Amino acid sequence: MGRYDFRPLRVHQTATHLLALQKTRPSPPWLDVIGMIPPAQALVRTQPLQRPRRSKTKKPSKMFQPTRLVYEEDALRKTFFTDHPWELARPRMVLEEDGKDAEKDDWSRISQPHRKLSGESVVQRQLWLIENQNISRGKAYEQARKEFYALRLQEDVERRVAKEEALATGAYFGKSAVEIGMELEDKEYERWRDWANKQFVEETQRRLAAYSGGDGAGSADGRIDDFDSISDVDSTIQDDEG
Repeated sequence: MGRYDFRPLRVHQTATHLLALQKTRPSPPWLDVIGMIPPAQALVRTQPLQRPRRSKTKKPSKMFQPTRLVYEEDALRKTFFTDHPWELARPRMVLEEDGKDAEKDDWSRISQPHRKLSGESVVQRQLWLIENQNISRGKAYEQARKEFYALRLQEDVERRVAKEEALATGAYFGKSAVEIGMELEDKEYERWRDWANKQFVEETQRRLAAYSGGDGAGSADGRIDDFDSISDVDSTIQDDEG
């Protein structure tokens, strides 16, 4: 047959020839149809045109992203809490009664009657000095920081005096966090010391047993306090050998 098969193109011709020779009866129903609509003459199937696919790595539009809000106080807060990170560890009350607490603040002074002293007090005081005193950010920060330190020192003095007065009248506050931590550390050290003594005695017995050829029982009854290090034990064994 060769490379190409032309039999599908000759179906109508072959069927007509067989009918003429009276070798096929009756006439097939598709004969007239295939005569009016013959098979395609092209033997090579053409591929449809395909549009190149667009890459899906395109960044999404920023149309529906929220706008970033930037306030002047943000830079002031960053400066203060970078210099005073432990201020973030102090508990703060963020509950407001009517939502208008900010309207009651008067930052011409750093202390507020209804607000506890915190890092936010320094930020708001510094912002007030910049806007009303027309001074630079650095000078405003130094002034607000000094006022903050003075009030913190005053709070510490008042707290210390109140504790001394309470102790004088018979109050008992118990151990401080530092004292409790030191006791726990001492207990852990004593536990480790007992364990280290047992390990030291066992290691010494094994070395003496390996030297003498016995079981080493009773050959080392000392404690770890009797030697400064394992090298002292080695020197003791060497002296015994001499």
